[in-house]
Amino acid sequence: MAFELRPLPYAPEALEPYIDATTMQLHHAKHHQAYLDKLNKAIEGTDLKEKTIEDILKNVSNYSPIVRNNGGGYYNHNLFWPMLTPNGGGEPTGPIAEAINQTFKDFAQFKQEFTQAALNQFGSGWAWLCKNATGDLFICATPNQDNPIMDVVEEKSKGMPLLGIDVWEHAYYLKYQNRRAEYIEAFWNIVNWAEVNKRFQAPKP
Repeated sequence: MAFELRPLPYAPEALEPYIDATTMQLHHAKHHQAYLDKLNKAIEGTDLKEKTIEDILKNVSNYSPIVRNNGGGYYNHNLFWPMLTPNGGGEPTGPIAEAINQTFKDFAQFKQEFTQAALNQFGSGWAWLCKNATGDLFICATPNQDNPIMDVVEEKSKGMPLLGIDVWEHAYYLKYQNRRAEYIEAFWNIVNWAEVNKRFQAPKP
């Protein structure tokens, strides 16, 4: 197989009460696994098996919708799990905190704008905090399993994802039903700011 499923970086129940264990198990072992399986099947026997997932997505307009949707789902969830932690929440510190304050005035304003992007994403998709090619921060949302490194997204949404929230219903429906706002509010208690800082300081992939 070209790609593999990474284990969760914590136990499925570790994010309770904010995300329940059953949701985490289904989300990781069923949904994430399904994206992986379909991606591997789609690229079997092609030269895409030799490419990184980032290289595939940066040129995803050249490939089938199956590769776009499932490659995006595989990549997005690889980012999502480490962005959460049972020891998270609160306000960020370090370089990402300085950048957030510089761009959005303060953390409260950033949180409000990010939350609004997640709430306003119609149907399934993601909201993201990203940095662009010049290192500036911006917030965007993408539909389905698209993400900011894909060449198919709008120019204003292209960048390196630093923080993302999955607003597909399978990410929250067992606990929150249709109450997306409650799920988003709970998300802030488990954000792994150390991971966001690491991604912010890393060179663009």
